[in-house]
Amino acid sequence: MPKQKTRKCVAKRLKQTGTGKFIRCRAGKRHILTKKSPKRKARLGTSTVLKDCELNAVKAALPYGLK
Repeated sequence: MPKQKTRKCVAKRLKQTGTGKFIRCRAGKRHILTKKSPKRKARLGTSTVLKDCELNAVKAALPYGLK
């Protein structure tokens, strides 16, 4: 059976913690920042843990996990 391929677009967007959780960056911090409050921009700059409902799609895209 051939090896499975890793979806590189997913691998570049996520990081895996030591416990196996996936960390992602928040969307919306690239442009049109003038109308956003400083509190909102600060919150968008932080990373967050991936939700459980998205985990099955990520595990399918990353069959061997992230190193």
